[in-house]
Amino acid sequence: MRVDKWLSAVNVVKRRTVATDMLKSGVVYVNGIQAKASKNIAIGDKITIEYLKGAKSYEVLKIPATKTIPKSQKEEYVKEL
Repeated sequence: MRVDKWLSAVNVVKRRTVATDMLKSGVVYVNGIQAKASKNIAIGDKITIEYLKGAKSYEVLKIPATKTIPKSQKEEYVKEL
């Protein structure tokens, strides 16, 4: 799954366009390397987003099969580090 789709599907960001803009701005890193929107992710990847107030890191636990998941199931798919 593409990193921009994953960020919106697991409710890290609200919309896919926001995720795409973040990737174009160069603030999203996958395993320490600056990512493009088309970058495919796998289970175990570490995703870091550098916000103005500091960075947040996430670990990919599961790849969703659907476009979005319920917010109550977010812990199954992503772990905040």
